Amino acid sequence: MTGIQTDEVLARATFGADGLLPAVIQQHDTGEVLMLGYMDAEALRRTLTEGRTTFWSRSRQEYWRKGDTSGHVQYVKSAAFDCDADTLLVQVDQIGPACHTGARRCFDVDPLEVVVGGAGEPS
Repeated sequence: MTGIQTDEVLARATFGADGLLPAVIQQHDTGEVLMLGYMDAEALRRTLTEGRTTFWSRSRQEYWRKGDTSGHVQYVKSAAFDCDADTLLVQVDQIGPACHTGARRCFDVDPLEVVVGGAGEPS
C-alpha cells in the first residue's frame, strides 16, 4: 500500500472520542475470531504498511506489535472497515495462541450461558 493509499484509508477511518478504532482480529482461513484490539491512526498505518498487526495499549499507553515478545505473530492477510468505518476487521495468519493467557482465541476463556434463539421467534 502506498503512502497516498494509506492516507486515504486513514482519512476514511472513524476513530472514537478516545482516538481509537476497535479492530476485530480473525484467522483468515478458518474464520475464527481471535481477539479484539484497539488502534489509533499510527497503529492502523503500521498494520496496513508493515504486514503485522500493531495495537495501542490502553493500559500501558504504548504501541505493541503482536508477537514481538511472545513470538505469537499475526501476519496480516487483509483488512476491511465495517459499513460506518468505525470498526476494522483484520484477517491474519496467527502463529501460536492469540490470547495472552495462552488460549488460541481470547474468547475461549470465558464462555457465557445464553438462551439460544431461533428463526421464527418474536423479536
